[in-house]
Amino acid sequence: MTRANLKEKIKQEVFLLDGAMGTQLFERGIRAGKCNDYLNIESPDVILDIHKAYIKAGSDAILTNTFGANRITLARHGLGDKITEINIAGVQIAREAAGEYKYVLGDIGPCGDFLEPVGTLTAELLKQAFAEQAKVLCSTGIDGIIIETITALDEMLVAIEAVKSVSNLPIFASMSFDKVGNDFRTMMGVDVETAVSKIISFGVDAVGFNCGKMLLDDYVKLSEKFVSAVNKKALILAEPNAGLPEMVGEKAVYKVTPEDFVATMEKIHSTGITIIGGCCGTSPEHIKAMSKRLKR
Repeated sequence: MTRANLKEKIKQEVFLLDGAMGTQLFERGIRAGKCNDYLNIESPDVILDIHKAYIKAGSDAILTNTFGANRITLARHGLGDKITEINIAGVQIAREAAGEYKYVLGDIGPCGDFLEPVGTLTAELLKQAFAEQAKVLCSTGIDGIIIETITALDEMLVAIEAVKSVSNLPIFASMSFDKVGNDFRTMMGVDVETAVSKIISFGVDAVGFNCGKMLLDDYVKLSEKFVSAVNKKALILAEPNAGLPEMVGEKAVYKVTPEDFVATMEKIHSTGITIIGGCCGTSPEHIKAMSKRLKR
């Protein structure tokens, strides 16, 4: 059996990503505020177990545990000098779980600051940080890059440029939207049409959304908005949260069942979105339900 090239594989009817990493870490006793990326070094068995659970559930691809493993973010934990070690370990763990026939996406998340004049970063410094992380990820055996949970369009575009400067691997670009009145915008006020137009012009392989603070029905409406804005110029990815969390004591709990989640994902898939997965609150059970229902 020969594994298809990722660029070709994602053109098939359903390409199933994994679910939440943070939620699964909390369930395994990892405390909030810890550098989750450093768990690739400290507790690799925990990360491996989560990856394997998603592969067993039916994921076609898993995301490396490197969401915050850029130099800027790691420096806040005093780990700026560990960027190579953390990213290499993240890829190795994911590749072990994925095996020969599944895919590994190098995960790049936001840096936690903003470009000048809103924040303190220059575009040059930010590009260097993302390029540094992407170069390590791409040299270690990944199949593609996903840039996710971005809310500032200028940060997303710098990240895409950074990845392209060091690699020709497929790029998935995903921003995080919330409902604002009857429309959808990121925390930084970016609307869907503007995001889609700019991101597609940078030549990514897929554009879409993940995370966000919305009800399940809102994600369906957001999907319809994306399909209209993209207008078949690129593939679209969707990784919703498992609805809105509820506070149980001091803990945020996502109560959307796998059955309710997959019912929403069927609607999202029916809009024409083929790259799907889950974000906060989703679990291997949610992914398993999608695999059974959508890959029939």
